[in-house]
Amino acid sequence: MQLTKIVITGGPCAGKSTAMSWIGENFSKLGYTVLFVPETATELITGGIAPWTCGSQDDFQTCLAKLQLAKEEVFTQAASTMKVEKVLMVCDRGALDARAYMTREGYSDMLRGLGQTEVELRDGYDAIFHLVTAARGAEAYYTTQNNTARTETPAEARELDDRVIAAWTGHPHLRVIDNSTDFAGKIKRLIAEIASFLGEPEPYEIERKFLVEYPDLEELVQNQHCQRVEIIQTYLKTADGVEMRVRQRGLDGDYTYYLTTKRRISDVKRVEVEKRLSKDEYLRHLMDADPDCRPVRKDRYCLTYEGQYFELDVYPFWQDKAVVEIELCDETTPIAFPPELRVIREVTDDPAYKNAALARR
Repeated sequence: MQLTKIVITGGPCAGKSTAMSWIGENFSKLGYTVLFVPETATELITGGIAPWTCGSQDDFQTCLAKLQLAKEEVFTQAASTMKVEKVLMVCDRGALDARAYMTREGYSDMLRGLGQTEVELRDGYDAIFHLVTAARGAEAYYTTQNNTARTETPAEARELDDRVIAAWTGHPHLRVIDNSTDFAGKIKRLIAEIASFLGEPEPYEIERKFLVEYPDLEELVQNQHCQRVEIIQTYLKTADGVEMRVRQRGLDGDYTYYLTTKRRISDVKRVEVEKRLSKDEYLRHLMDADPDCRPVRKDRYCLTYEGQYFELDVYPFWQDKAVVEIELCDETTPIAFPPELRVIREVTDDPAYKNAALARR
Protein backbone atom coordinates (compact mmCIF):
# COMPACT_ATOMS: atom_id res chain seq x y z
CA MET A 1 0.00 0.00 0.00
CA GLN A 2 1.18 3.51 -0.85
CA LEU A 3 0.59 5.95 2.03
CA THR A 4 1.24 9.64 1.40
CA LYS A 5 0.93 12.13 4.26
CA ILE A 6 0.51 15.80 3.36
CA VAL A 7 -0.22 18.95 5.37
CA ILE A 8 -2.67 21.67 4.38
CA THR A 9 -1.70 24.72 6.40
CA GLY A 10 -1.85 28.49 6.07
CA GLY A 11 -2.73 31.73 7.73
CA PRO A 12 -6.12 32.49 9.32
CA CYS A 13 -9.09 32.50 6.92
CA ALA A 14 -7.13 30.94 4.07
CA GLY A 15 -9.76 28.50 2.84
CA LYS A 16 -8.57 25.25 4.38
CA SER A 17 -12.05 23.94 5.20
CA THR A 18 -13.26 24.35 1.62
CA ALA A 19 -9.98 22.91 0.35
CA MET A 20 -10.56 19.70 2.31
CA SER A 21 -13.86 18.97 0.57
CA TRP A 22 -12.28 19.61 -2.85
CA ILE A 23 -9.33 17.34 -2.02
CA GLY A 24 -11.63 14.53 -0.91
CA GLU A 25 -13.78 14.76 -4.03
CA ASN A 26 -10.94 15.08 -6.56
CA PHE A 27 -8.55 12.46 -5.25
CA SER A 28 -11.20 9.89 -4.44
CA LYS A 29 -11.95 9.92 -8.18
CA LEU A 30 -8.28 9.14 -8.83
CA GLY A 31 -8.45 5.98 -6.74
CA TYR A 32 -7.14 7.32 -3.42
CA THR A 33 -8.65 6.49 -0.06
CA VAL A 34 -8.55 9.98 1.46
CA LEU A 35 -8.22 10.31 5.23
CA PHE A 36 -8.51 13.65 7.03
CA VAL A 37 -6.75 14.40 10.32
CA PRO A 38 -8.85 17.28 11.73
CA GLU A 39 -7.33 20.53 12.99
CA THR A 40 -6.20 20.00 16.56
CA ALA A 41 -6.26 23.63 17.73
CA THR A 42 -9.96 24.00 17.01
CA GLU A 43 -10.70 20.70 18.79
CA LEU A 44 -8.83 21.81 21.90
CA ILE A 45 -10.23 25.34 22.01
CA THR A 46 -13.84 24.24 21.56
CA GLY A 47 -13.20 21.69 24.32
CA GLY A 48 -12.05 24.37 26.76
CA ILE A 49 -8.27 24.05 26.31
CA ALA A 50 -6.88 27.29 24.90
CA PRO A 51 -3.84 29.58 25.12
CA TRP A 52 -5.77 31.74 27.59
CA THR A 53 -6.77 28.80 29.82
CA CYS A 54 -3.36 27.09 29.84
CA GLY A 55 -0.38 28.50 31.70
CA SER A 56 1.03 30.04 28.52
CA GLN A 57 0.89 29.90 24.73
CA ASP A 58 3.94 27.61 24.85
CA ASP A 59 2.07 25.21 27.15
CA PHE A 60 -0.93 25.16 24.83
CA GLN A 61 1.15 24.54 21.70
CA THR A 62 3.07 21.74 23.41
CA CYS A 63 -0.22 20.00 24.27
CA LEU A 64 -1.41 20.60 20.71
CA ALA A 65 1.70 19.06 19.12
CA LYS A 66 1.49 15.96 21.34
CA LEU A 67 -2.15 15.40 20.41
CA GLN A 68 -1.45 16.09 16.73
CA LEU A 69 1.27 13.43 16.56
CA ALA A 70 -0.87 10.94 18.48
CA LYS A 71 -3.74 11.43 16.03
CA GLU A 72 -1.43 10.97 13.06
CA GLU A 73 -0.10 7.74 14.57
CA VAL A 74 -3.65 6.41 15.00
CA PHE A 75 -4.56 7.35 11.41
CA THR A 76 -1.38 5.69 10.12
CA GLN A 77 -2.10 2.52 12.08
CA ALA A 78 -5.69 2.44 10.81
CA ALA A 79 -4.52 3.02 7.23
CA SER A 80 -2.15 0.06 7.47
CA THR A 81 -5.14 -2.24 8.03
CA MET A 82 -7.02 -1.08 4.94
CA LYS A 83 -7.04 -3.35 1.91
CA VAL A 84 -6.53 -0.54 -0.60
CA GLU A 85 -3.70 0.48 -2.92
CA LYS A 86 -3.35 4.23 -2.33
CA VAL A 87 -4.04 6.24 0.83
CA LEU A 88 -3.77 10.02 0.97
CA MET A 89 -3.63 11.26 4.58
CA VAL A 90 -4.44 14.96 4.72
CA CYS A 91 -3.50 16.77 7.94
CA ASP A 92 -5.37 19.99 8.67
CA ARG A 93 -2.18 21.65 9.90
CA GLY A 94 0.87 19.70 11.06
CA ALA A 95 2.86 19.47 14.27
CA LEU A 96 5.41 22.07 13.13
CA ASP A 97 2.69 24.75 12.88
CA ALA A 98 3.15 25.10 16.64
CA ARG A 99 6.53 26.75 16.05
CA ALA A 100 4.81 29.82 14.57
CA TYR A 101 3.13 30.55 17.91
CA MET A 102 5.93 29.77 20.35
CA THR A 103 8.92 31.46 21.91
CA ARG A 104 12.33 30.09 20.91
CA GLU A 105 12.83 28.63 24.38
CA GLY A 106 9.36 27.09 24.50
CA TYR A 107 9.86 25.51 21.07
CA SER A 108 13.19 23.97 22.13
CA ASP A 109 11.55 22.60 25.28
CA MET A 110 8.72 21.15 23.20
CA LEU A 111 11.13 19.31 20.87
CA ARG A 112 12.94 17.82 23.87
CA GLY A 113 9.66 16.75 25.42
CA LEU A 114 8.54 15.11 22.19
CA GLY A 115 11.90 13.39 21.79
CA GLN A 116 12.17 14.70 18.24
CA THR A 117 14.37 17.08 16.30
CA GLU A 118 13.08 19.81 14.02
CA VAL A 119 14.18 17.85 10.94
CA GLU A 120 12.24 14.77 12.11
CA LEU A 121 9.16 16.82 12.90
CA ARG A 122 9.27 18.78 9.62
CA ASP A 123 10.30 16.05 7.20
CA GLY A 124 7.99 13.43 8.68
CA TYR A 125 5.41 14.75 6.21
CA ASP A 126 5.71 14.09 2.48
CA ALA A 127 4.59 17.55 1.30
CA ILE A 128 3.36 20.86 2.71
CA PHE A 129 0.79 23.09 1.00
CA HIS A 130 0.36 26.58 2.49
CA LEU A 131 -2.75 28.59 1.70
CA VAL A 132 -2.12 32.31 2.13
CA THR A 133 -4.52 34.17 4.45
CA ALA A 134 -7.30 36.20 2.83
CA ALA A 135 -5.91 39.14 4.80
CA ARG A 136 -3.13 39.28 2.18
CA GLY A 137 -4.52 40.01 -1.26
CA ALA A 138 -8.20 39.24 -0.58
CA GLU A 139 -8.86 41.51 2.39
CA ALA A 140 -12.56 41.96 1.60
CA TYR A 141 -13.11 38.29 2.37
CA TYR A 142 -11.21 38.11 5.66
CA THR A 143 -13.50 37.26 8.57
CA THR A 144 -13.41 35.72 12.03
CA GLN A 145 -17.12 34.88 12.02
CA ASN A 146 -16.85 31.36 10.58
CA ASN A 147 -14.42 29.97 13.18
CA THR A 148 -14.79 30.53 16.92
CA ALA A 149 -11.09 29.72 17.40
CA ARG A 150 -10.02 32.58 15.09
CA THR A 151 -9.42 35.93 16.82
CA GLU A 152 -6.69 37.63 14.74
CA THR A 153 -7.00 41.06 13.17
CA PRO A 154 -6.00 41.29 9.47
CA ALA A 155 -2.56 42.63 10.44
CA GLU A 156 -2.07 39.82 12.96
CA ALA A 157 -3.24 37.30 10.35
CA ARG A 158 -0.60 38.50 7.87
CA GLU A 159 2.13 38.31 10.50
CA LEU A 160 1.03 34.82 11.50
CA ASP A 161 0.91 33.75 7.86
CA ASP A 162 4.57 34.75 7.52
CA ARG A 163 5.53 32.84 10.67
CA VAL A 164 3.81 29.66 9.48
CA ILE A 165 5.62 29.80 6.13
CA ALA A 166 8.90 30.36 8.00
CA ALA A 167 8.20 27.34 10.24
CA TRP A 168 7.91 24.98 7.25
CA THR A 169 10.68 26.52 5.14
CA GLY A 170 13.35 23.89 4.64
CA HIS A 171 10.94 21.08 3.77
CA PRO A 172 11.84 19.46 0.42
CA HIS A 173 8.27 19.89 -0.89
CA LEU A 174 6.71 23.18 0.25
CA ARG A 175 4.23 25.01 -1.98
CA VAL A 176 2.60 28.37 -1.26
CA ILE A 177 -0.82 29.08 -2.82
CA ASP A 178 -1.51 32.83 -2.87
CA ASN A 179 -4.59 34.96 -3.62
CA SER A 180 -3.58 36.03 -7.13
CA THR A 181 -6.83 34.57 -8.52
CA ASP A 182 -10.37 34.35 -7.20
CA PHE A 183 -11.05 31.77 -4.51
CA ALA A 184 -12.17 29.05 -6.90
CA GLY A 185 -8.97 29.56 -8.87
CA LYS A 186 -6.95 29.37 -5.66
CA ILE A 187 -8.42 25.99 -4.75
CA LYS A 188 -7.95 24.69 -8.30
CA ARG A 189 -4.26 25.68 -8.10
CA LEU A 190 -3.99 23.80 -4.80
CA ILE A 191 -5.51 20.67 -6.38
CA ALA A 192 -3.12 20.98 -9.33
CA GLU A 193 -0.10 21.28 -7.01
CA ILE A 194 -1.15 18.22 -4.99
CA ALA A 195 -1.79 16.24 -8.19
CA SER A 196 1.62 17.25 -9.53
CA PHE A 197 3.30 16.12 -6.32
CA LEU A 198 1.45 12.78 -6.32
CA GLY A 199 2.37 12.20 -9.96
CA GLU A 200 -1.15 12.27 -11.31
CA PRO A 201 -1.49 11.46 -14.12
CA GLU A 202 2.32 11.10 -14.36
CA PRO A 203 5.03 12.29 -11.94
CA TYR A 204 6.39 15.23 -13.94
CA GLU A 205 8.90 17.62 -12.42
CA ILE A 206 8.99 21.05 -14.09
CA GLU A 207 12.15 22.78 -12.92
CA ARG A 208 14.07 25.89 -13.97
CA LYS A 209 17.63 26.54 -12.91
CA PHE A 210 19.62 29.80 -12.78
CA LEU A 211 23.24 30.70 -12.20
CA VAL A 212 23.52 33.49 -9.60
CA GLU A 213 26.29 35.50 -8.03
CA TYR A 214 27.71 34.05 -4.82
CA PRO A 215 25.20 35.18 -2.18
CA ASP A 216 25.75 36.96 1.11
CA LEU A 217 25.18 33.93 3.34
CA GLU A 218 25.03 35.99 6.54
CA GLU A 219 22.23 38.08 5.02
CA LEU A 220 20.37 34.95 3.95
CA VAL A 221 20.36 33.28 7.36
CA GLN A 222 18.92 36.45 8.92
CA ASN A 223 15.82 36.04 6.74
CA GLN A 224 13.08 34.19 8.66
CA HIS A 225 11.93 32.68 5.37
CA CYS A 226 15.29 31.02 4.72
CA GLN A 227 16.51 27.69 6.10
CA ARG A 228 19.86 25.99 5.48
CA VAL A 229 19.97 22.27 4.74
CA GLU A 230 23.04 20.05 4.30
CA ILE A 231 22.89 17.64 1.34
CA ILE A 232 25.08 14.76 0.16
CA GLN A 233 23.94 13.37 -3.18
CA THR A 234 25.33 10.11 -4.60
CA TYR A 235 24.64 8.82 -8.12
CA LEU A 236 24.02 5.12 -8.73
CA LYS A 237 24.85 2.81 -11.62
CA THR A 238 21.86 2.78 -14.03
CA ALA A 239 20.83 2.06 -17.59
CA ASP A 240 21.11 4.76 -20.25
CA GLY A 241 18.40 7.41 -20.17
CA VAL A 242 17.63 6.91 -16.49
CA GLU A 243 19.23 8.77 -13.59
CA MET A 244 19.15 7.36 -10.06
CA ARG A 245 20.55 8.96 -6.94
CA VAL A 246 20.34 8.71 -3.19
CA ARG A 247 20.32 11.79 -1.02
CA GLN A 248 21.12 12.46 2.62
CA ARG A 249 19.30 15.63 3.68
CA GLY A 250 19.18 17.42 7.03
CA LEU A 251 21.22 19.50 9.43
CA ASP A 252 23.77 19.06 12.21
CA GLY A 253 23.83 15.26 12.11
CA ASP A 254 20.04 14.80 11.85
CA TYR A 255 19.13 13.49 8.38
CA THR A 256 16.41 11.98 6.23
CA TYR A 257 17.15 9.80 3.18
CA TYR A 258 15.66 9.56 -0.31
CA LEU A 259 15.98 7.54 -3.51
CA THR A 260 15.13 9.47 -6.69
CA THR A 261 14.71 8.15 -10.22
CA LYS A 262 14.51 10.62 -13.13
CA ARG A 263 13.78 10.31 -16.84
CA ARG A 264 14.12 13.35 -19.14
CA ILE A 265 11.10 14.48 -21.21
CA SER A 266 12.27 17.96 -22.31
CA ASP A 267 14.73 20.65 -21.25
CA VAL A 268 12.50 21.67 -18.33
CA LYS A 269 10.27 18.62 -17.81
CA ARG A 270 11.23 15.25 -16.35
CA VAL A 271 9.44 12.22 -14.94
CA GLU A 272 10.60 11.94 -11.33
CA VAL A 273 9.78 9.29 -8.73
CA GLU A 274 11.01 9.80 -5.17
CA LYS A 275 10.96 7.30 -2.31
CA ARG A 276 11.79 7.82 1.36
CA LEU A 277 14.49 5.45 2.66
CA SER A 278 15.54 4.24 6.07
CA LYS A 279 19.18 4.83 6.99
CA ASP A 280 19.96 1.14 6.45
CA GLU A 281 18.33 1.19 3.00
CA TYR A 282 20.33 4.31 2.13
CA LEU A 283 23.59 2.64 3.16
CA ARG A 284 22.76 -0.44 1.07
CA HIS A 285 22.15 1.72 -2.01
CA LEU A 286 25.54 3.35 -1.53
CA MET A 287 27.05 -0.02 -2.42
CA ASP A 288 25.75 0.59 -5.97
CA ALA A 289 27.35 4.04 -6.29
CA ASP A 290 28.58 4.94 -9.77
CA PRO A 291 32.39 4.71 -9.55
CA ASP A 292 32.73 7.45 -12.19
CA CYS A 293 30.90 9.98 -9.99
CA ARG A 294 31.95 11.50 -6.70
CA PRO A 295 29.35 12.42 -4.05
CA VAL A 296 28.07 15.97 -4.42
CA ARG A 297 28.12 17.94 -1.18
CA LYS A 298 26.30 21.23 -0.95
CA ASP A 299 24.52 23.60 1.39
CA ARG A 300 20.98 24.26 0.24
CA TYR A 301 19.27 27.48 1.33
CA CYS A 302 15.49 27.06 1.03
CA LEU A 303 13.89 30.46 0.53
CA THR A 304 10.25 31.50 0.15
CA TYR A 305 9.47 34.75 -1.65
CA GLU A 306 6.27 36.12 -3.21
CA GLY A 307 4.56 32.75 -2.89
CA GLN A 308 7.38 30.83 -4.63
CA TYR A 309 9.88 28.38 -3.15
CA PHE A 310 13.52 28.69 -4.20
CA GLU A 311 16.34 26.24 -3.49
CA LEU A 312 19.76 27.89 -3.59
CA ASP A 313 22.66 25.44 -3.80
CA VAL A 314 26.08 26.62 -2.59
CA TYR A 315 28.95 24.29 -3.50
CA PRO A 316 32.32 24.13 -1.71
CA PHE A 317 34.26 24.31 -5.00
CA TRP A 318 32.72 27.64 -6.14
CA GLN A 319 33.46 30.94 -4.41
CA ASP A 320 32.00 33.27 -7.05
CA LYS A 321 28.69 31.69 -8.04
CA ALA A 322 25.85 29.40 -6.98
CA VAL A 323 22.80 27.78 -8.55
CA VAL A 324 19.15 28.40 -7.69
CA GLU A 325 16.31 26.08 -8.71
CA ILE A 326 12.56 26.48 -8.64
CA GLU A 327 9.92 23.82 -9.30
CA LEU A 328 6.83 25.00 -11.14
CA CYS A 329 3.36 23.61 -11.75
CA ASP A 330 3.36 25.20 -15.22
CA GLU A 331 6.29 25.91 -17.56
CA THR A 332 5.02 29.46 -18.28
CA THR A 333 4.75 30.58 -14.64
CA PRO A 334 6.54 33.94 -14.18
CA ILE A 335 9.32 34.01 -11.56
CA ALA A 336 9.92 36.86 -9.06
CA PHE A 337 13.42 36.45 -7.65
CA PRO A 338 14.20 37.39 -4.04
CA PRO A 339 16.32 40.55 -3.74
CA GLU A 340 19.13 38.52 -2.12
CA LEU A 341 19.70 36.70 -5.43
CA ARG A 342 21.46 38.36 -8.37
CA VAL A 343 20.84 36.29 -11.49
CA ILE A 344 23.62 35.87 -14.04
CA ARG A 345 21.73 33.72 -16.55
CA GLU A 346 19.40 30.75 -16.90
CA VAL A 347 21.14 27.37 -17.09
CA THR A 348 18.11 25.03 -17.18
CA ASP A 349 19.25 23.41 -20.42
CA ASP A 350 23.00 23.70 -19.79
CA PRO A 351 24.28 20.20 -18.95
CA ALA A 352 27.41 21.63 -17.29
CA TYR A 353 25.34 22.80 -14.31
CA LYS A 354 23.45 19.58 -13.66
CA ASN A 355 24.40 17.83 -10.44
CA ALA A 356 25.19 14.64 -12.35
CA ALA A 357 27.77 16.59 -14.37
CA LEU A 358 29.20 18.28 -11.25
CA ALA A 359 29.64 14.80 -9.76
CA ARG A 360 32.02 13.99 -12.62
CA ARG A 361 34.24 17.04 -12.07
